[in-house]
Amino acid sequence: MTLTAAVNRLATPNPSPLLKQAPMTILFGAAVVIVAVNPGSVTSVASVVAATVAVVVATVLAGVLTAISTIAKFALLVPALDLVAIGFLRFGTGEGLSNFSALIILPIIWFAAEEGREHIWFAFIGTAIVLIFPSVAGLSDSSALSVLLRAAFSAAVFTIAAAVINELSRQARLRLSSVRRLAEERRSALESNERRTNQLAESEASLRQAQRMFRGLWGAVTEQAVIGTDLTGMIDAWNPGAALMLRIGADRVEDKRHVDEFHLAHELEDRARELNYPAGATVLNPGFSALVEEARLGSAEVREWTYRRADGTELPVELSVTARLDDDGETVGYLFVAHDRTKAHEVAKLKDDFVGLISHELRTPLSSILGYLELMRDDDDEELTDTQLQYLGVAERNANRLLVLIGDLLFTAQVESGKFNLEQHVQSMSPIVSAAVDSARPAAVRAGVTLVVEIVDGGMVRGDSVRLGQACDNLISNAIKFTPAGGTVTVSLHGEAHKVIVTVSDTGMGIPESEIDQLFSRFFRASTATRNAVPGVGLGLTITKAIVTAHGGQMSVRSEEGVGTNFSMTLPLEQPARVRSADLAQ
Repeated sequence: MTLTAAVNRLATPNPSPLLKQAPMTILFGAAVVIVAVNPGSVTSVASVVAATVAVVVATVLAGVLTAISTIAKFALLVPALDLVAIGFLRFGTGEGLSNFSALIILPIIWFAAEEGREHIWFAFIGTAIVLIFPSVAGLSDSSALSVLLRAAFSAAVFTIAAAVINELSRQARLRLSSVRRLAEERRSALESNERRTNQLAESEASLRQAQRMFRGLWGAVTEQAVIGTDLTGMIDAWNPGAALMLRIGADRVEDKRHVDEFHLAHELEDRARELNYPAGATVLNPGFSALVEEARLGSAEVREWTYRRADGTELPVELSVTARLDDDGETVGYLFVAHDRTKAHEVAKLKDDFVGLISHELRTPLSSILGYLELMRDDDDEELTDTQLQYLGVAERNANRLLVLIGDLLFTAQVESGKFNLEQHVQSMSPIVSAAVDSARPAAVRAGVTLVVEIVDGGMVRGDSVRLGQACDNLISNAIKFTPAGGTVTVSLHGEAHKVIVTVSDTGMGIPESEIDQLFSRFFRASTATRNAVPGVGLGLTITKAIVTAHGGQMSVRSEEGVGTNFSMTLPLEQPARVRSADLAQ
């Protein structure tokens, strides 16, 4: 083993007892060699031998304490033995005139360098005993006083030196502790920075991957137009689908144009009027505010609009508008997702044309059939039997049902084609609702359903009495059909501020909540209707909503399966001044 390796094994962050003892052992060995070379300086061989034994014991003890760290608290026994050895060596080599008194500084340093002020007193007591002991044991009385004074002075000097060393050691320990703390903080900071660097690298890699995925997805969406805006409608995102649909690139619209510029002005105006001109995000742009009002209030809106392309052509779209939120949940903009409805409109038009054509073609032969059935019934030359009359009655009922169905099909075709005409007059809703109730009473009696009427004069409306009566007939007949025997159908009419409300409620089978949004679709029938074999083709509510909408009104429905359904038909109230002017005109 090399000397460096040996020193490294002995050295620790706190010097080991053996390392502290090494200078004393080496120098004491040198003193023994000097004494052996110059035996004339020895006054007591026994004292020199005792001193040597004490140093050997101290050195062995230092080695044991170094090897067994659990008993390191007894380390101060080593410098105490060194002081004893120095005392014996001085006594055996001339007492106060000994050449080896300087060795006392080594255990003094050991004591003084320990942590705590009490070790200064240990150094003082040890020094005093070593210096005074040989004097007390070997000097004559005449010189005892001067020797004691010299010993006391030397002890005081060594004590002061011990105090200085103790303070310097304390400060050194403080500086070392500070350096170690700073080093530990720096190490922790480096480890933390390394971890953060690794996390940042991982986050950056994830971000790049997410960006690549987003760009891929963003570029792949070509069938839908996806447009992002800020709170004022300024476009800040424009996907390839929007570029294809509206025939203009992102570089010409992002941060340059507002989304409402691609909408028809009259549609935005109508929507703003419908919403009573909401202020929204900007009072200066009511069209955009109307476009995003539902999304601004927290609910996504899906409705049909018309886009105007960059080349001036128009196309119908189904537009979904949702709010864009930041990490704090605050709205920072809006997202518009549009689906081209051109093909859907073309298919719907073809279907309407087909329905209208077939309805016209069916009505003529059906009217002829009904005419001939009536002729057979009224033939006086050949009287029919009861059985034949019964057969004729069945044929007439089914022919009339077909005629009503054909009429409904024609009406829906007219609504879809925009050829729905109304003959509107200012009139009260009370007689219209009363007539519908009277028409439905026989059916209610046959079905065992109680018909309750609550009619309050709700005011005057401007409308087509025939079509409004048809709407009321549809609602009441549906309620009776969907209510089992023993149930109740309630028809009410009342007025509120600026509107008249007709409500038809029943205690029937109800409609599942998931199907309510589809109730006004053509040919849709609720699952409860098909399950309970309720007759119908699914056109009544479509026609009713079309009539109400054409009169500037609204339809609403509330239903709970197994409890019942409530339909409300709301119509705008005709103002008194307008009613008087209409009466004068008539």
